[in-house]
Amino acid sequence: MRKILLLSFLFIISMGASVMAQDRRVTGKVTSSSDGSPLPGVSITLKGSTRGTQTDAIGQYSILVPSSESVLTFSFVGFKTESVVVGVKNKLNISLEDDSQSLNEVVVVGYGTVQKSSLTGNIAKVSSKDIQNVPVNSIEQSIQGKAAGVFIEAGNGKLGQGIKMRIRGSSSVTAGNQPLYVVDGIPIITDSQSNTSSPTNPLADINFNDVESVEVLKDASAAAIYGARASNGVVLITTKQGKVGKTNFELNYYTGISNATGHRDWLNTAEYVELFKEARANAGLSLSGGESRFTRYAVGERERWENPASPKYTSTNWEDQVLVQGDVKQLDLNVRGGNDKTIFYASGGYNKTNGILIKNSFERISGRLNLEHKATEKISLGVNFSLAKTTNNRLSNDNAFSTPMQIVALAPLSPVIDPRTGIPTDTYDGANVTQYYNPLINVDYSSNVTTVYRSIGNVFGKYKILDGLSFRTEYGYDLLIQNEETYYGTETKRNNSTSPNGVGDNRFVQIFNYNTNNFFNYNKTFAEKHAVDATLGMSYQESKRDVTYVEGKAFPSSSYKQIIAAAQKTDGTSEETAFAFLSYFARVNYKLDNRYLLSLSGRVDGSSRFGANSRYGFFPAASAGWVVSEENFMKDQHTLSFLKLRASYGLTGNAEIQNFKSAALFSGDAGYAGVPGQRPSQIANPDLKWETTAQADLGIEFGLLKDRISGEIDVYSKNTTDLLLNVNVPGTTGFKTQLRNTGKLENKGFEFVLNTRNIVGAFNWTTSFNIATNKNKITDLQGQVISGSFLSRAVEGQSIGVFYGPEYAGVDPKNGDALYYKNTEVKDANGNVTGRDRSTTNDINDASYVVIGNPNPKWIGGITNTMNYKGIDLSFSFQGVFGNDIYNGGGKFMSANGDYWDNQTKDQLTRWRKPGDITNVPQARFDSQNGTAESSRYVSDGSYVRLKNVTIGYTLPASIIKKLNLSKVRIYATGQNVFTFTKYKGWDPEVNSDAYSTNVTQGIDFYSAPQAKTFILGVNIGF
Repeated sequence: MRKILLLSFLFIISMGASVMAQDRRVTGKVTSSSDGSPLPGVSITLKGSTRGTQTDAIGQYSILVPSSESVLTFSFVGFKTESVVVGVKNKLNISLEDDSQSLNEVVVVGYGTVQKSSLTGNIAKVSSKDIQNVPVNSIEQSIQGKAAGVFIEAGNGKLGQGIKMRIRGSSSVTAGNQPLYVVDGIPIITDSQSNTSSPTNPLADINFNDVESVEVLKDASAAAIYGARASNGVVLITTKQGKVGKTNFELNYYTGISNATGHRDWLNTAEYVELFKEARANAGLSLSGGESRFTRYAVGERERWENPASPKYTSTNWEDQVLVQGDVKQLDLNVRGGNDKTIFYASGGYNKTNGILIKNSFERISGRLNLEHKATEKISLGVNFSLAKTTNNRLSNDNAFSTPMQIVALAPLSPVIDPRTGIPTDTYDGANVTQYYNPLINVDYSSNVTTVYRSIGNVFGKYKILDGLSFRTEYGYDLLIQNEETYYGTETKRNNSTSPNGVGDNRFVQIFNYNTNNFFNYNKTFAEKHAVDATLGMSYQESKRDVTYVEGKAFPSSSYKQIIAAAQKTDGTSEETAFAFLSYFARVNYKLDNRYLLSLSGRVDGSSRFGANSRYGFFPAASAGWVVSEENFMKDQHTLSFLKLRASYGLTGNAEIQNFKSAALFSGDAGYAGVPGQRPSQIANPDLKWETTAQADLGIEFGLLKDRISGEIDVYSKNTTDLLLNVNVPGTTGFKTQLRNTGKLENKGFEFVLNTRNIVGAFNWTTSFNIATNKNKITDLQGQVISGSFLSRAVEGQSIGVFYGPEYAGVDPKNGDALYYKNTEVKDANGNVTGRDRSTTNDINDASYVVIGNPNPKWIGGITNTMNYKGIDLSFSFQGVFGNDIYNGGGKFMSANGDYWDNQTKDQLTRWRKPGDITNVPQARFDSQNGTAESSRYVSDGSYVRLKNVTIGYTLPASIIKKLNLSKVRIYATGQNVFTFTKYKGWDPEVNSDAYSTNVTQGIDFYSAPQAKTFILGVNIGF
């Protein structure tokens, strides 16, 4: 019996050895097809078995396979899965292609990351390849039209200016509406630090070619982890990190030219003279000697405008003097690499842009170092550091006569250079050469330079406590030092009104903003079906701002521009302010069987900005998802490759108000006869707290035909309560207003995203499309009407910023009078309103004020197509804004049918001239205000579709670049803002005047410069 057992045992061993002998080892390396870098952590499985392995730190793997028919499957997050038959080779190298459309791509969330397929909130992601090498100054402009529900608008074409971003509409009436920006975990400074109403843009200090991805947190589930600061959404900016593998260098350079996207047509001298002669006659003014009055020249200069054959005849197109051809240059060099212990990314960048407006330029020099080191198996350390210097040669705001675009008000019969003085013509040479100030004088006789030094960085450490449990601590900072220096010589308008020998000022701002985050993360899967990802931590942020200002007058000459050279030190001031946030947060994500998803989060925020009785607030959120495509009943169908339903609800807050608004404040005062003293300057409100937005979101994510078609559909409702508003208080308090929590508004909307892989193969064609709508409505202002500039209003029952004023009814064909609708209410015998009186009147005081326009768009969207074929790549993006209105604040001057000396737009030639004429332009009457009152006459549809970006490139074949010892060479050409399709007659429909821009005042065009149309040629070299 023992012999039989022994023989059986030996037989089993021999059979096992025989089977093992049939297995053979296959080795190889897995790399990225885009840059050839190794991919660590790639999952490799033997099809039909439980056998598998992963690539090591340098992308290498080893696995036993039973036969040449064996199939190995290679899968990695963010790359397309590949299945390969082993064959007879023992070495099998694999190159994986990027898969940006993959539902398994990693998305950055607050204090962590998550796979998109497991996400229960709404986050829009824009990757680095979608924003790199775009010829704009700031990162917001590069993502315009690429994220559903995110409205981005540049106010004008000035360089380095503030950019408006609204995520799912405006959530506040008077508090901040800009989102919270977080760079590598650090909330950064984004408010303008300029001393003027023309805002600077601190985001322009960031070189966005260093950015790996931009995630926009839109719904409460995604954003509530940032609590009291997330009502306006959160923008997470993640910079590029190192990669395990060989050290790769990349050099990118482009250069190009820019021109204005749009122009207006202006009257020439003959048309101007004709119109103003007629206007004076219609106003009953004498022409005898009056002609010299409207020309702004003495009688002896008549031949400049009267005789076209005269060599002195002048017809100046003033717009051509200030809208010039600009140019741009960008150079970037970066290096990245590392090993299983240390990874690094370092870069340097230089940008120089000369704008399309005369004397407007922007320069940025930047550097970055991101480093992470694995000290032990449990401890990782790292640092992210950036340093930038920007120099912006700025211009006056849109409402200043010295701003370049206001030059169009000058008469065409005025010469650019006064032949008597050799300098640009102006009113101040004693001859009344031009009616208004000539902005060209500022080109040579003034300077306005803003210099910023900016450093953003953090250091962090991560400790692996147990399997699945880790702790991360980080300290980050944002240091901004800004210096504004201005000088106005004797010849300039500002100086002429203040001092005969020049005036200059200097304003210095320093902000130090630091932040520390400390949190635990637990990530574990139990019984292969219960996945838990939990985060628990605290955050503290403190920001301090110091400002000093000094002014001097009477300089020896324009060669001296520093304040020390001024004979009189005429003004000086300083200020200091600070705020702090202390926060505690927690989040738990739970996934069951890869199909049932639940996320709970909460954050407690304490802010120094709010009252002692309401300093802390709690902001919870919950969301759930169901991956329907993982259910068994979905396994036998082949149409739906992915289907997920999700829902979320949560609270977020808004703390974007001035510091110390809840406190009783006193200010120092000179007092009587110069005796120092103090006086109360603000009444206390200890109950002041954050605005609160409750947001609900329902969404569907889908994939069809193996994800050849994928997309998302969302509907949402946002309701903001406890609006932060200044309300009237009894005069017995000694104050007029006090900041309180009162009022409500809502935003409701719909978003649709569709991604398609239209053609796959040697020729690849993909499309990404998004469209969104948002309806904003103020539901409660406690009866207040908040007025903005021009006709902008915040009023109950309407969207924020609607235009509210008289409705223009055209021209009376009998006499050329401007007409307005009376719009008075019509009531029945019982006093019930039955309609409105639509009869017309030529007296604007008889016209009622009604809503005549809305600056908020009804729809926004974008579409991007990308194509590749044998080294040739082509992409083009369209961006659209629909249903918004623009108010031309300069219309009552530039399109005023000859009411005053300003040159007029060409359409004013269609004015009423005789009885029976049918036109929309009233009779020309000098200084008679015939139709020039603020009304719907100057409201226009601002909808547009823009070919935002088109790029064509060619990547040299590997056979060629290897001979050059290079890894990549790509040559490309890009056009930005190539074509704009719009009915708007102004310079550009993307407009929001920098002189009149608040939450309430939006969509105003006041001599606002158009955007730049830019064409560049570039080269990208890897080695």
